[in-house]
Amino acid sequence: MKKHLCYIVFLFFMVASCGTSKSMRHQPNIANYNSTIPIVEKKSNTAFYTGHNFLLKNKQKLWELYVEGDPLERGLAIGSLTDSLLKKQEYVFFEKVNDLVPSNFKKRVMVDFLNWYNRKLFLNVENEFQAEIYGLSQYSPQDLNYIAPSFLRDLYLHGAHDIGHAVQDLALVGCSSFAAWGDKTEDGNLILGRNFDFYVGDAFAKDKIVAFVNPKDGYPFMMLTWPGMIGVCSGMNVEGLTVTINAGKSKIPLIAKTPISILTREIVQYAKTIDEAIAIAKKKKVFVSESIMVGSAKDNRAVLIEITPDNLGVFEVSNGTQLVSTNHFQSDALKGNERNKKQIKNSHSQYRFDRMNQLLDQSSKITPQIAVDILRNKEGLNNIPLGYGNDKALNHLLAHHGIVFQPAKQLVWVSSSPYQLGEFVCYDLSAIFKNSNANGNLVSIEDEFKNIAADPFLETVEYKNYEQFRVEDKKMDFFLENKKELSPDYINYYQSLNPDYWVVYYKVGLYFYQNKKYTLAKEQFEKTLTKEISTLPEREKISHYIKKIKTKRL
Repeated sequence: MKKHLCYIVFLFFMVASCGTSKSMRHQPNIANYNSTIPIVEKKSNTAFYTGHNFLLKNKQKLWELYVEGDPLERGLAIGSLTDSLLKKQEYVFFEKVNDLVPSNFKKRVMVDFLNWYNRKLFLNVENEFQAEIYGLSQYSPQDLNYIAPSFLRDLYLHGAHDIGHAVQDLALVGCSSFAAWGDKTEDGNLILGRNFDFYVGDAFAKDKIVAFVNPKDGYPFMMLTWPGMIGVCSGMNVEGLTVTINAGKSKIPLIAKTPISILTREIVQYAKTIDEAIAIAKKKKVFVSESIMVGSAKDNRAVLIEITPDNLGVFEVSNGTQLVSTNHFQSDALKGNERNKKQIKNSHSQYRFDRMNQLLDQSSKITPQIAVDILRNKEGLNNIPLGYGNDKALNHLLAHHGIVFQPAKQLVWVSSSPYQLGEFVCYDLSAIFKNSNANGNLVSIEDEFKNIAADPFLETVEYKNYEQFRVEDKKMDFFLENKKELSPDYINYYQSLNPDYWVVYYKVGLYFYQNKKYTLAKEQFEKTLTKEISTLPEREKISHYIKKIKTKRL
């Protein structure tokens, strides 16, 4: 058996090596770009510049980045300015991998698989974006080169969102977005809002970057991102075209193609109308399913480009003036897909979709403030309490960011920590790119007078309890895993921190079940079922425990 296993592993290494040799040697064509190494000047511990490019941290603890030039110039500027942030972000990401895969042998298998899986990634990313990634990769940590050379490793990371939501089956992703225009907004112009719920830990979400990119070719644009990421998850250009992405239900992809964030980067850099965005999307081969909300000031409306590895559909409302997207498809081309039907049935996507529509219907005219209020909403349908952190909430208090666009005015509001509860910081793209060379004093480029105040919820006992709940919930997981004994006082304390959240009763039920205290376990599981449980499979799992208890001797 061991010989057979060794043979399989040896064969895999041989196939992986043969299949990846070309990609492992690949470098982008940078011959026609400016390769001058930037000299970074430090004005303070949180303010840096090189030429017209700069990075600074504002009072809301958001990093503001401005870069310009050809692709390589931009990449080198991003890398040199964000040097320490870039290194920290990669370490955070791969330390998470080390936690999941502690074995050196398994890590070697994983690295070989990663290189094999991404062997054709470079064929599906335009040279322009490869050159930008190449520039920033010159500042990546060299001690991670055992995974892949810096350039390829940073290219791989641009597909992490895609691979994450496919392999983890949406455990990390549950985004909600909306658009309103015409008689649904105060001035008739388009407003869009979204929560980006891509969560891979608090450390990953700590250093958010509001990036302003002035490319040599294409339209200047902004995006909300993190160190090392040039793809766009949420962004808008000076022509008033916006993009946001919501993950759809995917089968596990067999090979990496165009990362969704690179596709949306191309759209926001080169499209000014919805038709132009659709034309770009139709030319790309992707490897996961995604819904891309595209808003356009010139069209004064928004549509969904719903794309899968083998299909593309466009959904737009025919007679209405509001559009909502969560994590299932709505276009004729994809709504009947069996995976999509399963997603609607089993996940919390439909619940959030209904709640978003309910909140929009309750407001006759959407304003930026109302848009922010919707993104911050923590209650369920008809305002029922969900408990804090419930995935059914539009704001489940774990999102990477919330963002609101007003494209006709070239205004964008970006959430600051914690979650979407901090001040929403306003930026005026027309002013920023008009005065892009006049930031010698390195002060924040936010439009402070248009900022939207922090959520009063931050000052409540409930918020403080939620923060403590997050600490205790991790302890609870440790206690369950290691079968530690819990006192009745601790159980009461744990549940009192978040009393409307189903999880606090479910985990206590598991504790009693582990200890064969079936009557107490049954009480907790039954109480769990009175709460708003996040998904159908989770509800069925709890019901299954109750059925199992009925067969036990109580």
